[in-house]
Amino acid sequence: MKKQILAGLLAASSFCFTLSPAQAFPAIFPNTGYSWVGDTMPFFDGEEFRIFYLEDLRDGDIGFHPWSLLTTKDFTDYQHDSKVIPYDTSNEFAKDSALGTGSVVKGKDGLYHAFYTGFNWRSMPKETIMHAVSRDLVSWQKVPEDSFHGSKPYIYDDTFRDPNVFYNEECGEYWMLITTRSKKARGVIARYTSKDLKHWEDKGIFFENDMGSDANMECPTLLKYGKYWYLTFSDQWPSRVVHYRVATDSMGPFVKPERDYFDASGFYAGKLAQDKESLYLVGWTPTKADGKDTRPTDWAGNLVAHQLKQRADGTLYPVPVEKVTGRMQKPVALTPILESGGVQSDSSSYHFAGQGYADVVMPKLEGIRKITGHFQMKGQQGQFGLMFNVGPNQTGSLNLVFDPAKQQVAFYNTDTSRVHAAKPELAVPVSLRPDGSYDFTLLVDGTVAVLYINDQMALSTRMYGLPDHPWGLFSSGGEVSLTNLQCSALSGGAAENH
Repeated sequence: MKKQILAGLLAASSFCFTLSPAQAFPAIFPNTGYSWVGDTMPFFDGEEFRIFYLEDLRDGDIGFHPWSLLTTKDFTDYQHDSKVIPYDTSNEFAKDSALGTGSVVKGKDGLYHAFYTGFNWRSMPKETIMHAVSRDLVSWQKVPEDSFHGSKPYIYDDTFRDPNVFYNEECGEYWMLITTRSKKARGVIARYTSKDLKHWEDKGIFFENDMGSDANMECPTLLKYGKYWYLTFSDQWPSRVVHYRVATDSMGPFVKPERDYFDASGFYAGKLAQDKESLYLVGWTPTKADGKDTRPTDWAGNLVAHQLKQRADGTLYPVPVEKVTGRMQKPVALTPILESGGVQSDSSSYHFAGQGYADVVMPKLEGIRKITGHFQMKGQQGQFGLMFNVGPNQTGSLNLVFDPAKQQVAFYNTDTSRVHAAKPELAVPVSLRPDGSYDFTLLVDGTVAVLYINDQMALSTRMYGLPDHPWGLFSSGGEVSLTNLQCSALSGGAAENH
């Protein structure tokens, strides 16, 4: 069989759709411009990240979600290859009329192995674990004889997907984690093992839903970073956020941290990956229907990556990818165009006295930008934050709001003047103590903006009204000092030629 696979790979171009390598393009939250990024499957090849993903073409084809590929060394310059593993349109009962999430591993045979979900809504079971192999991570040959369905006790055959495969050095075997359901009609993660990446043995339930719901735990990953093992998954309902658990052994037991997630539901299906030094979580931020801020979210959008830092106790927290912020060093002037409400300003510093509403309006945002600042609060009254799509009345329709009373940072899709009485669209818990001192970083690329707060949480958002419109700072009843406000753009690499 190995000789047959190698022979097939040499002829892969005759039946596997690939594109010639494209020129690098600059982005920090990429999509293709004509399609959208769904579930990601990052793989580090020793030199760069190959981020496979479900490409959402929204073209009305009877099949959907081929595996496509974004390649990057620094999460700022990307190369794109479309449809590296296509869905099957040869017959209506093909097991992979649509493709689902999976993973890539390099085998001891020297080949790259992709394990993915095949889906066909016309058949039962609808979901199948499937296998493909490659020599270069771009041209792939499917190995249909290696496909398999769920076995007992996974009686809910409509849910058997998202295989995450890796070689467990401590056990001397390959592991496959699978999103499925148990006899108790609740989400579980099953574990299969193999010595050769062809024959898989069911080892039973690896992890059961511990969130108090019956939700599926989608897109699991398990890896060791430092002395700890990390298990991640996304709850399909009701919160739709990426959770993590910590253990000192690959078999567990896995402990739920006090704060077991990194971002709100504006970031989904994040999967862990590491290079030679750092740990990352790569997922996507959704678009919205009809490209309007007031409409519901879609499935798929733009790739978003967080870097994860490790505390001494093994817990993790998100920060901007250091390779990204290292590239964003080109200064961009921030010169206010309007101020109101008695704001005291001095160069890059602003003091809001907390007496009613006050704001500072900045020129329009365009391109890829990094905004950083430092703030200090007096007391826990009022709210303050960043506003976008600012109009003539000096309020914005989109707002990132720091709320000391609620101990949260939230995204409000409503006018700044009505934030105090509105329900946020997204929110994350953040410790905001009186007289506390905090830093923030906001990364913006087109209509995606991701806020990082003082080594605590991230908040990923979609804002169609953000680009090419004024933005600003505001305070509503809160005394706060904002210092060292700076803006910068990408420099070097493909960015200089864009």
